[in-house]
Amino acid sequence: MSQVSIAALVSAAQSGQLIAFPTDTVPALAAVPDAAAKIYGAKQRPLEKPLILMAASAEELWPFVDGDARSRSIWKAVAAQHWPGAVTLVLPKGESLGQSFRVPDAVNPATPATIGIRVPNWLPALEILKQTGPLATTSLNLSGEPPLEHLDEIAQAFPSVLTPTLERWVLPPLHANRMPSTVVQWKDERWSTLRQGLVILEP
Repeated sequence: MSQVSIAALVSAAQSGQLIAFPTDTVPALAAVPDAAAKIYGAKQRPLEKPLILMAASAEELWPFVDGDARSRSIWKAVAAQHWPGAVTLVLPKGESLGQSFRVPDAVNPATPATIGIRVPNWLPALEILKQTGPLATTSLNLSGEPPLEHLDEIAQAFPSVLTPTLERWVLPPLHANRMPSTVVQWKDERWSTLRQGLVILEP
């Protein structure tokens, strides 16, 4: 692992390298969507566990999903209430989009018709995402192990992953008590909870 400036981190991500950065939940392991397969290899993650697409704004994420006007209205209302924040929405992936908004199946190999999306509520993460554009992300850990937060632990587990320098590796207050995001899926015209985090969505 190398600690680099934000500019170097952004450039590396855009070139397809794996990077890591803190978020409002747990630190993220991230790559541009076309390099998503590298995430599975690095953390030995089973292919049936999807990644999520993280961006600096909701407007950057809506082009990647597809639904009728009523559904999109509901999705946007939930996003307006909970984003930026610790809620991941699993929605139908757009299938007839232009190349610039195509989500590779490697982001969600087991169920490629859906995609999880989220905007984090943490300025250091948003600073990076504003420059990289949407990234495929997951928690920063080897599969089945607790998320890593300290740079020395990250260097040992992920020697090739780039991180911000120590002074830019800023974790939220009370980070030891943080949980992953709540994950809800839109299916059959309703929300179902796939993973309960700190945020509880009303049915």
